[in-house]
Amino acid sequence: MSRGLPAVDGKRVIRALIKAGFAVERIAGSHHLLVHRDNPARAVTVPVHGSRDLKPGTLRAIVRQVGLSVEEFNDLL
Repeated sequence: MSRGLPAVDGKRVIRALIKAGFAVERIAGSHHLLVHRDNPARAVTVPVHGSRDLKPGTLRAIVRQVGLSVEEFNDLL
């Protein structure tokens, strides 16, 4: 059975992506640019607006951009 995406804030998404091999390259305002350590072409921007949860469409786009399935992403949380 497939689980959907949970409601998470940007800080938690960044922690999960770091576990997946990404690193924060730079921060511009409230947006963090993460790049994969092995493949710099795999980059994604994650908004961090305090403790506000990301919108479902934004979170789904981030997961798609980093090349993970929803299940793989949920396991990293």
